[in-house]
Amino acid sequence: MTEVPLVDLRAQYSSIRHEIDEAVARVLDSGQFVLGSEVAAFEREFAAFCGAGHGIAVNSGTSALHLALLAAGAGPGDEVITVPFTFIATVAAIRYTGATPVFVDVDPRTRTMDAARVEEAMTERTKAVIPVHLFGHPADLDPLLALARRRGVTVIEDAAQAHGAEYRGRRVGGLGDLGCFSFYPNKNLGAYGEGGMVVTSDEAHARAVRALRSWGGDDRHSPPPAGFNYRMEALQGAILRVKLRHLPAWTAARRGIAAAYDRALAPTGVIVPAAGPDVRPVYHCYAVETPRRDALRRALDAEGIGTGLHYPVPLHLQACCADLGGRAGDHPHAEAAAARTLGLPIYPELPKDVPARVAEIAGRVCRE
Repeated sequence: MTEVPLVDLRAQYSSIRHEIDEAVARVLDSGQFVLGSEVAAFEREFAAFCGAGHGIAVNSGTSALHLALLAAGAGPGDEVITVPFTFIATVAAIRYTGATPVFVDVDPRTRTMDAARVEEAMTERTKAVIPVHLFGHPADLDPLLALARRRGVTVIEDAAQAHGAEYRGRRVGGLGDLGCFSFYPNKNLGAYGEGGMVVTSDEAHARAVRALRSWGGDDRHSPPPAGFNYRMEALQGAILRVKLRHLPAWTAARRGIAAAYDRALAPTGVIVPAAGPDVRPVYHCYAVETPRRDALRRALDAEGIGTGLHYPVPLHLQACCADLGGRAGDHPHAEAAAARTLGLPIYPELPKDVPARVAEIAGRVCRE
């Protein structure tokens, strides 16, 4: 039995049980179970949190990416540039539109999009670029935004793991043309079910996403050809409103735990997550790298400490992308990260002794 899980959602619920139960009862009493006033309030509050003008709540982070791409005009014949070291949803959303994913390698230090490689991957068919703020670490956005403005390309931030992360003093999600978030239960801001959000300060993009999430518009009896059932449930909106109020404190706790890991792991030879002077990560995952990844995972498991394998096969080498012609060696930094990355337990309620326990085990494994 795992003594220290990778994430403990029950511990979080127990700390805010009274507030959550009140929010759930309020929705049940209201009779509004899909969208409604709770979701509308959460949209306003989360958009403001991100520094964006509009928030459009949907039923998952994947749906958020799908609708953001459609709002940007992506479709058959277009190309969308992203990274191969990410969760499959990033690429799945591109495929849903009929567009073709194009991969560029990641920066070996941050494991986010290498902005210097993007322009050489662009063609006249490039419609959008999707940088992924992986593990809660912001991608290097300024050069991407400058390039996109010069080339007339849309930037869609995949901020599914980065609620509250900061790039040069501003929160991610509201920096590109559109930003997409997931509220899957294990996220830093997680629903008790599925959920997602598109944020944007562009009125036309907001209007398009809002229409597309609910069968294409307000007229159910004569909808336009494009439209989806991607609406957020009212219960999730009410729950997320409660949790958003606690998110800054939870983020501070995660940063403190990450700092404790950094100190404890320094003598072991394990590579800890990067955090440059221009960014403030939120540590959705505390993802280390070591060539002894599998041995370390086995040793931690033997001691009852949970771990996570994050994307051990990069997307350009997976069967779902075989038609793109990717080969081993195409994106060496992504391939190295996939072979070496291991997620360690991190959540605000993590017992204080865990970083030292993990470091002791890591030091032993790395000396073997």
